Amino acid sequence: MSESKPSMPTTYDPKAAEQKWYEYWTSNNFFQAGQRKDAEPFTIVIPPPNVTGMLHIGHALDFTLQDIIIRTKRMQGYDALWLPGTDHAGIATQTKVEQKLREQGVSRHDLGREKFLEQVWEWKDQYANTIREQWAKMGLSLDYSRERFTLDEGLSKAVREVFVRLYEKGLIYRGKKIINWDPAARTALSDIEVEYKELNGHLYHLRYPLKNGSGYITVATTRPETMLGDTAVAVHPEDERYKHLIGEMLVLPIVNREIPIIADEYVEKDFGSGAVKITPAHDPNDFEVGERHQLPQIIVMDETGTMNEEAGPYKGMDRFDCRKQLVADLQEQGVCVLIEDHVHQVGHSERSGAVVEPYLSTQWFVAMKPLAEAAIAAQKSGKGAHFVPERFEKTYLNWIENVRDWCISRQLWWGHRIPAWYNDETGELIVSREDQNDPNLRQDNDVLDTWFSSALWPFSTLGWPEQTEDLKRYYPTNVLVTGYDIIYFWVARMIFTALEFTDEIPFKDVLMHGLVRDKDGQKMSKSLGNGVDPLEVIEQYGADAMRFMISTGSTPGQDLRFRYEKVEQARNFANKIWNASRFALMNLEGFKYEDIDLNGKLGTADRWILHRLNETVRDVTRLMDSYDFGETGRLLYNFIWDDLCDWYIEFSKLSLYGTDEAAKKATQSVLAYVLDRTQRLIHPFMPFISEEIWQHLPHQGETITLAPWPVYEESLAAPQAVTEMELLMEMIRAIRNIRAEVNVPMSKKVELLVKPSGEAEYAILSSNEEFIQRFCGTSSLEIAIDMAAPDKAMSAIVTGAELYLPLAGLLDIGQEIARLEKELEHLNKEVERVEKKLANQGFVAKAPEKVIEEERGKMKDYAEKRDKVVQRIAELRG
Repeated sequence: MSESKPSMPTTYDPKAAEQKWYEYWTSNNFFQAGQRKDAEPFTIVIPPPNVTGMLHIGHALDFTLQDIIIRTKRMQGYDALWLPGTDHAGIATQTKVEQKLREQGVSRHDLGREKFLEQVWEWKDQYANTIREQWAKMGLSLDYSRERFTLDEGLSKAVREVFVRLYEKGLIYRGKKIINWDPAARTALSDIEVEYKELNGHLYHLRYPLKNGSGYITVATTRPETMLGDTAVAVHPEDERYKHLIGEMLVLPIVNREIPIIADEYVEKDFGSGAVKITPAHDPNDFEVGERHQLPQIIVMDETGTMNEEAGPYKGMDRFDCRKQLVADLQEQGVCVLIEDHVHQVGHSERSGAVVEPYLSTQWFVAMKPLAEAAIAAQKSGKGAHFVPERFEKTYLNWIENVRDWCISRQLWWGHRIPAWYNDETGELIVSREDQNDPNLRQDNDVLDTWFSSALWPFSTLGWPEQTEDLKRYYPTNVLVTGYDIIYFWVARMIFTALEFTDEIPFKDVLMHGLVRDKDGQKMSKSLGNGVDPLEVIEQYGADAMRFMISTGSTPGQDLRFRYEKVEQARNFANKIWNASRFALMNLEGFKYEDIDLNGKLGTADRWILHRLNETVRDVTRLMDSYDFGETGRLLYNFIWDDLCDWYIEFSKLSLYGTDEAAKKATQSVLAYVLDRTQRLIHPFMPFISEEIWQHLPHQGETITLAPWPVYEESLAAPQAVTEMELLMEMIRAIRNIRAEVNVPMSKKVELLVKPSGEAEYAILSSNEEFIQRFCGTSSLEIAIDMAAPDKAMSAIVTGAELYLPLAGLLDIGQEIARLEKELEHLNKEVERVEKKLANQGFVAKAPEKVIEEERGKMKDYAEKRDKVVQRIAELRG
């Protein structure tokens, strides 16, 4: 398509453009990787959203950043793959479906495993389709031909392969340990699925009597109901207060069970009473003490958090009801001697919200130490992932250096079922890649933690364990974009599994972004009702406005405050681009891409805007490579709004509406070229409006999504044009300011006298008289180096010239002197500030020479302006 289509509507309609162009892109497979066989590959795998419901504004941020990167790389000529997919999200999805069934009066147990899973698959299909629709609304350039799901056949095969290999290496084992138990969902949780909340609780001081009747030992607990499972009291072996009691027996109140006093260095003798109750089945530290001393492990509640037969008289009570009754009974017996208010961190299930119970249970675990050591070694040798911002590398290393074994089994039905089979008669355990059909074998009922399959995502989605062409070409991936809140859940696990199974780090860069918070900085939540639905924002403002605001609103790693006024600003920006393009197209009728000639009769403004575009291309490309989208957005906004729309388009009207055909053709070329490149630069942020405008412009190619990314061109550098334009723009601003001060509208022509500082300035001003007259609104213009300052005139001092507006009858000389004195005060302060800076030996010693030279230049400029203001004040005072 080479001819322009000068038929843009008066206003931009986001809805019509978004639907039209997304269908055009996807139906033509513009997002499909593998079509550029000779190009260097660039890969991003999407952090797969859970099939639990609608995407939220945090997803919008995460996905928009990835889309910006992949669209840029695609335009830069890479074979760009952005692989989409969704996560089965075991506990989260099962919980949602169970809630839905409860509303129908049905439980999963009523249905049975097979029928229940049919219900979950129906849910998955519904919400996966919803997610695809939301991706389309956001304009995401995903390769749908390679879409994956964590429970699809290929990924399931990868999960089994990993499980079996780790088991065969002894890195997966089954054992009885204290785990985090969710009594509401009735499943184990890993450490990082527990959210700790600070709550106001109590510290209960209990007296356990010695069996021989000689006294008692005082212990303290925040969970008194667990005392029913105590099997010892521990003291430090060197604690003089208790040395003589080690080996003696205590009588556990209520249940009257005898328990020993043991010595263990785990106890801090200077903390509290120096004696600690040991409950091996309900506390991870107590479990380890119990293992060392071969203590009994007594579980006092069931998987629902209800007290069991070991709880004696409290059997059948909820754990928290038991606590109340037990404390009352202990007080009555004189055992509970003190209850203190106590603020402490209490673990809650990330999914169900229930208070997590440390619980002794037989589960499957991954032995993390060998895997973690490989990841640590890679990172410290410089071969690991590059974190952006770099501070997150320390966060990652700190966690992985202190990682504990990972509990991977979940007591759910939805997920990857553990590939282990038991022969209940012989006790044989079989772990296999293949299903076992022997009727004497029973498969483990549990499924794997969702994050087990997610940890394989960068390579399993590309076909591993098969050595597919996609795996060879697109792995390792180039960048992972994700929130800092899942650095432990996901990022670390992907790294250590990738190293174990592919011998490579799965991504070169890890770009960490923050959370999207409300306008007051609060975390968004359903309970606060402060969440933002990205589809509602798109409906009201358009996808481009939301994308631009959300992607440029913060720096890497920082949280973003979502403000609707900022989205409005982004929409206004889109409208500004639209209106500028409409103006240009009205003056490009019949103009073709082949007509663009940047070697024609270019004026000062033409050369200046090409120079500024060139600088913007260079700086935007550099910033995009460092993932600084906030600064990129600021540069693009300033260039488009200020340089292009407010200045160049106004300046272009002189030649476009003039009689010089050569100048007109040159300006048309510049307009077409600059707008084309501008749309390409803004396209990754605002894909829809940029495509709509680009298709109307003189262009080459089918779509802007595949248009080459602009590159810096040395031939377009025009520093002299910049000098000329800066003088003209400063002059125009100064004249308009003077007019505003004395309330003289632009419609009223004024006489303007200009005294250039030297021959170079004279040449610039003389060659641009037409601009000055047009934009300063002059009735007459005089430019002379030897000009004497006139009486009764408003004046302004700009870099390179003195300006005078003789405004007889409008000027109050006293007011003008007061204005100049105010300007003199400002210039004196600036001179003093720069003098102090340059006199600071520390600054001069450390600052780059370029910075010092800039400060010296400022000093000279301020001093010259000050001298001229002083001279003008003297002239006015006569």
